[in-house]
Amino acid sequence: MKLHYMGKFDLNPDSLPKRGHKPGAVAFREAEDTKKLSVIANLFGAALMVVFGVFAFFRAKTYILEDTWQLLFGCVLSLLALFPHELLHAICFKEDVYLYTNLKQGMLFVVGPEDMSQARFVFMSLLPNLVFGFLPYLLGMFFPKWYWILTLGTLCIGAGAGDYYNVFNALTQMPRGARTYLYGFNSFWYMPEEKK
Repeated sequence: MKLHYMGKFDLNPDSLPKRGHKPGAVAFREAEDTKKLSVIANLFGAALMVVFGVFAFFRAKTYILEDTWQLLFGCVLSLLALFPHELLHAICFKEDVYLYTNLKQGMLFVVGPEDMSQARFVFMSLLPNLVFGFLPYLLGMFFPKWYWILTLGTLCIGAGAGDYYNVFNALTQMPRGARTYLYGFNSFWYMPEEKK
C-alpha cells in the first residue's frame, strides 16, 4: 500500500483517481446525489448514536453524574479518531490509495481504484468502526466507570454510517465470487473471468 495525500477535495468526483471499467461491470444501486446520501448517512449515524448512547447512559449513569469530564474527553477522542479511521481503511488496500480532505464540508476520506473481493471490501469498510467504535463500546459496557470509552465508542459507531451503507450494498448486491472496485465515489462489481 502506498498512501498519497491529495489535499483538499474540490467536490468534483471526476477529479478522483479511477481506472477503466472491467468488462460487464455493474454499478452498485446507490444514491446518486451525494448531498442526499450525506443527509441519509448523517440521520442514520445520529440514530445509531442515540440508540447506543441510551444503553451507554443507563450502564454508566452513576459515574456520569459524579464526574462529567470523561464525557468531554470521549468526545475529543472521537474527533481525534477521524484521521486514524481513514488510515485503517487505507491499510486494507494493497495498491495506491489516496487521502482527501475538505474540512469545511466535513469530508475526510480515502479512495483506491483497485479490485477487491467482497470479503476484503467488507473488512476494509468495517475495520475502523470495529477498532474505534464497537470494541471501545463493549469495553465501556464491561467497565462503565471508564465511560469515556463508552462515549468514544458511541460516537465512532455513529460516524461509520457511510461505511455500513457500503457494506450493506456489497452484501446484498454482489453475487458470490464477484469482485468490486471504486470508480470515483461509486462502487462497481464484476465477475472475474475464469482461468483456463
